[in-house]
Amino acid sequence: MANNTISLRSLLEKEKLNGINFLDWFRNLRIVLKQERKEYVIEEAVPNDPGANAHRADKDKFEETHGQHA
Repeated sequence: MANNTISLRSLLEKEKLNGINFLDWFRNLRIVLKQERKEYVIEEAVPNDPGANAHRADKDKFEETHGQHA
């Protein structure tokens, strides 16, 4: 599977975004992200950071689900 991922990533290296090829580039990006099971990155809205005054449980949940560290 690692070789598959590397060869799919080469699609993005070979077909750089240049302004006139957005649809082809975006299609290739979706293919790579789907293969890596990371398509959610372009499909889900970015959540709001709970902020400094949020309860510790809310901050922990945010960090757990979004991989960010306060």
